[in-house]
Amino acid sequence: QLQLVESGGGLAQPGGSLKLSCTASGFTLDEYAIAWFRQAPGKEREGVSCISHNGGSTNYANSVKGRFTISRDNAKNTAYLQMNSLKPEDTAVYYCAAGLGLYGSGILGDPQWYDYWGQGTQVTVSS
Repeated sequence: QLQLVESGGGLAQPGGSLKLSCTASGFTLDEYAIAWFRQAPGKEREGVSCISHNGGSTNYANSVKGRFTISRDNAKNTAYLQMNSLKPEDTAVYYCAAGLGLYGSGILGDPQWYDYWGQGTQVTVSS
């Protein structure tokens, strides 16, 4: 079964940190670009960050630039999202996605580009 599984979500205080993981099973990630999206209640799904298949290129939404860092370890078939200086407005369900197409900054705004999605992990930022 081909799937992505996210982990690492939870409750954090404002200013705190969390690190999300996205692990693939049934296929290898090393040819896929990976992205993190998030969706807050009543809002559309938003692209947060993406990384090329070899980690050489990354892109971030303006809302998280300088606070979040995307990375990947293809040997572990896993991608990560390090989230620092968390704010209450970062509260959302976070999803990882994998796609095989040509990488470009535009893929962050195009959920249709991706081939596989995880089930999501809840991140809540609250005091």
